Amino acid sequence: MAATNNPMAQPPSADPEVSRVTLTIAGLKVDIYGLSELPPAAHEVSCLWLHHPRLRVKEDMAGIAGQILSAYHQRGSSSRGLIAVAFDQRNHGSRLVDDLANESWRDGNKTHAQDMFGTISGAVTDNIHLLDALEGYLFGAGEGHGAKPDSGKRHIDHNMVLGVSLGGHSTWQILFAEPRVTAGVVVIGCPDYMRLLEDRARLSKLETFTADSGASFFGSKDFPKALIDACKKYDPKGILFGTESISSPPISAAEQERLRPLFDSKIAGKRFQVLSGGADKLVPYRASEPFLNFFKDAVATWYKDGGIYVEDNVYPGRGHTFDTDMRNDAVRFVLDSVALADNGKGVIPSKI
Repeated sequence: MAATNNPMAQPPSADPEVSRVTLTIAGLKVDIYGLSELPPAAHEVSCLWLHHPRLRVKEDMAGIAGQILSAYHQRGSSSRGLIAVAFDQRNHGSRLVDDLANESWRDGNKTHAQDMFGTISGAVTDNIHLLDALEGYLFGAGEGHGAKPDSGKRHIDHNMVLGVSLGGHSTWQILFAEPRVTAGVVVIGCPDYMRLLEDRARLSKLETFTADSGASFFGSKDFPKALIDACKKYDPKGILFGTESISSPPISAAEQERLRPLFDSKIAGKRFQVLSGGADKLVPYRASEPFLNFFKDAVATWYKDGGIYVEDNVYPGRGHTFDTDMRNDAVRFVLDSVALADNGKGVIPSKI
């Protein structure tokens, strides 16, 4: 298994700068980008939530925030505003309490699986609380840091998430958890936590895996039953299939009947962009591939009427990184999502 690099690291460049203000919201330090650039006439505002990678901090998301917002401003929309928001994930940055708890099995953290999942699902919980609070802090009743010059009201009516690595995992989870989040960019993230950590246990040569080639890994000290139950409750693959294997296309009528209510209640009408490195060793595409094959088939066939848009982009030769090509694709997707919200249009066919 590869060592954890900084996927946000980029060669020196002239990243566009936009305004940033840091506020304490619901007990968390939150960076808000783009408030000063909101068009004076804009009543409706789209919000892009930014989830940073493991071992990084909210400030690492400044570059992509600037790139996306600057591209949006160049389009010259006056009817809708766009802001981006970043906060420290649990046990990171301003919330750090234990360095070891952020490390992997190989780096001496015996509870790596539990710690990382707790951070992922915790980010979803934190983001949902911030969704409830943000508008009141920024706009209030015509007041606040982002209020209209004429004291008119503003409303955040459209929410998206972009997450990288650890933040990519939490982006998958919040898309399944929160109806108000309708679009997400998953950068080197995985929708199947159990498969990802099983592969990581194999590569880390954990005794609980090597003893019987992984047959008893799930339910062991390294992946206890409580964590399995949490995956079934919060992780996309666990929500849809529990501990069973992912259904392979074509899906039977009975399986479609079982899955349709879950799709309807959790992800109907949402937009997904998945950006993966073809040579990523830390979050390998093979960990996501069975789920994505099922998901893309569902969207294109028996759930075609559900209005889901899916892009599954694999970049050959790229490792665990969020590079220029990925960033440019993310910018396009976010701006397209904002345009659809502004125009009140439905989704366009999946790019699969």
